Amino acid sequence: MTSQTGELPVPPRPEGRLIDARLHLLDRQMLDADDMPVGIVDDLDLDMGDAPCVTAILTGRALFTRMFGGQQPRSRLQALPWRLVTKLDATVHLSPEADHFDGLWIEHWLRDRLIARIPGGRHAAE
Repeated sequence: MTSQTGELPVPPRPEGRLIDARLHLLDRQMLDADDMPVGIVDDLDLDMGDAPCVTAILTGRALFTRMFGGQQPRSRLQALPWRLVTKLDATVHLSPEADHFDGLWIEHWLRDRLIARIPGGRHAAE
């Protein structure tokens, strides 16, 4: 339906923030509430209703499948509900509640016991 001036009506916009998932989410570093790295966004769960909506971030050990090909089984990925995301910028910031998810324990262990012992591993590159 057009108005009398010949312009098209403005379509209704869905509530929430519009983001490009490939650009703003996939392969982004995730930071815990203390701004410490806890993993990478490997995939997303989407609700494909009227307007597609992210329902969960999937993270896991997908590095080997990226390097050597193939696809990691879905059962190997940890789903973090979208409600745990507190902020999006160059990284994905998570709420303190995210620390209680089982899938992030290995990231914490690797960060604290392996990466932190590498020279320069305790801070971001300058």
